[in-house]
Amino acid sequence: MVKLGQYSSLSIIKKVDFGVFLNGEELGEILLPKRYLKDDASIGDVISVFLYNDSEDRIVATTETPKALVGECAYLRVVDTNKFGAFLDWGLPKDLLVPFNEQQKPMQKGYSYTVYLFVDETTQRIAASSRLEDHLIADINIYEPRQAVDLQIYGKSDLGFKAVINNIHLGQLYENETFKKLHYGEKLKGYIKLLRTDGKVDLILQLPAHLEREGLADTILQYLEQHQGISTLTDKSPPAEIYATYGVSKATYKKTLGLLYKNRQIKIEKHQISLIDESDKQ
Repeated sequence: MVKLGQYSSLSIIKKVDFGVFLNGEELGEILLPKRYLKDDASIGDVISVFLYNDSEDRIVATTETPKALVGECAYLRVVDTNKFGAFLDWGLPKDLLVPFNEQQKPMQKGYSYTVYLFVDETTQRIAASSRLEDHLIADINIYEPRQAVDLQIYGKSDLGFKAVINNIHLGQLYENETFKKLHYGEKLKGYIKLLRTDGKVDLILQLPAHLEREGLADTILQYLEQHQGISTLTDKSPPAEIYATYGVSKATYKKTLGLLYKNRQIKIEKHQISLIDESDKQ
C-alpha cells in the first residue's frame, strides 16, 4: 500500500519535460521531478521514492533521504517560526511544520527538539509534534523485563532522563543507574527494567553482567543460525563493530564468546566464529 511519509517502489507511467509521473495507486499520479531521474529512465521502470507534500501541498516523490519517516521520532532543528508554527529541517526541500497546538512548549529558532512525525487527518499533510505523549502508544504489554530495546533520549526529569522506546513508547532512565553522559536526541541500546502498574516503563542501559551475557549468548547463536553458522565478528574485531551489531562492549562480547566456547557451542578461529554442530561434539 502506497503511503504518504513512507518509501514506496513505484513504476513510471508517463514522461514529461519536467520529470516523470509514477503510479501512486490510490494516491493517483505522483510527480518525480527531473533532477531525481537517471538519464536512461523509461516508462515501466520501478523507482524507490519517498512521498511527501511540496510547497503547494501536492504529493510528490523524491529520491532524497529524509531524516525521519512518518511514525518515527527524530531530533530536528528549528530553522524558522511564523504565525503557523515552527519549521524543522528534516533533510528535504520543504521544511516540516510543527503547528502551535503540537508544541509541548513554544519552539525557538536554532534549537533542536525530539518530535514525532504523523499525517494530519484534517489536512492530509505530514506534520510533527513535540507532544509525544499524545501520539505514542500507551499499551506496554508488548514488552518483557530485560528485553533489549532501541532508545532515543528526548528530555530530562527530576529522576533522570526520558527516552522514546522503539519509536512507539516512552520510558524513564534513572540518574543513579546512568553511568555515562547522555545528550538530547542521542540513540542508544537499552533494556526494559520494569513495567509499572501505572503504565510507565523504567529503563536501564545495562543488564547485570551475568544476565547480559546470557541474553547476548542467545542473540549470538541466533545470528549464527541466520548466517549459515558463521560470523566474521571475532574477539579481535573493533569495539565499534561489536557495538553496532550487538550493542555491548568488546569486553562483554569476548566473555560471552568464551562462555559459548566453553559450552562447546561455537568454534573460535582467527577470522571467524562458527557454530559447532552435533556431529562435531561426538
